[in-house]
Amino acid sequence: MYTPKKLSTSTTIVEENKQNMAITADQIRDKLIKELAAVHVDVEDTSPNRCAASFKVLVVSSQFEGKQLLQRHRMVNTCLAEELKEIHAFEQKTLTPEQWEKQKSQ
Repeated sequence: MYTPKKLSTSTTIVEENKQNMAITADQIRDKLIKELAAVHVDVEDTSPNRCAASFKVLVVSSQFEGKQLLQRHRMVNTCLAEELKEIHAFEQKTLTPEQWEKQKSQ
């Protein structure tokens, strides 16, 4: 008699594989660009051995206009909620395009 395999087993395997995959700077950059319409994103892996446990980001987005610093950081944290579960340290700087242009000229 045929007995179908349980879906929970394959789902568990997929979840385990996701957990074993390290977060990359490119993944973080792509997600911030896509979800926050960022015009500029710098992501640096600041882990001592580049093990993807610590990141420093600069995000420039017009969505930050009129927002306080805490609101901007919450936007980034919400965007990267899943990734932040795997990251041990996360430093961020959030700027509007106007602020970014002023900073570049200094």
